Amino acid sequence: MIRSSSILKLIAQNLGLATGKCRYYPTCSAYGKQALAKHGILHGSWLILKRLLKCHPLGGGGYDPVPD
Repeated sequence: MIRSSSILKLIAQNLGLATGKCRYYPTCSAYGKQALAKHGILHGSWLILKRLLKCHPLGGGGYDPVPD
């Protein structure tokens, strides 16, 4: 079984997101943990991907909670 922390670590390392400078709250790491805990591997991973795609220089920022 794949652990959610392993998935988050793999994503962060491969996308260069391990710098700790997130423009959103909660941070992308915290968002990922919450998304996986709340929605499971499949839907949680989809939410993480959508969040990461929003994180770019022209993107916004601010409060972006995991949806219910």
